[in-house]
Amino acid sequence: MKLLAVDGNSILNRAFYGIKLLTTKEGFYTNAIYGFLKTLNKVIEDINPNNVAVAFDLKAPTFRHKMYEGYKKSRKGMPTELLEQLPVLKELLGYMAVSYTHLRAHETPEHLVCRLLLEKKKNKKKTKTK
Repeated sequence: MKLLAVDGNSILNRAFYGIKLLTTKEGFYTNAIYGFLKTLNKVIEDINPNNVAVAFDLKAPTFRHKMYEGYKKSRKGMPTELLEQLPVLKELLGYMAVSYTHLRAHETPEHLVCRLLLEKKKNKKKTKTK
């Protein structure tokens, strides 16, 4: 079984900043959605996973913020043009049967590792019971 675990914020930011601003006729920004889905579909095509999970960061502080006061202090917040695309992207992922998740107090990489380890553990139990 292959599980594709995706750092949603990483792909989303790359798409947003790597593609010129695109909008609908109504002025809704779509460049991050377009780039994210194009990247995700290409990776799915190349890897052919059984399951796909996308993890997103939350705005809430993580354990790193608590350990180091200056963590990400110089980073600007997410631009409105990008922020507005996130709920639409999550809705589209649902239509594609791609699960998405976020974990409070952890950033996406830690969350993905935890999810992969849990999936591996679950698969080992299934194998032992057969």
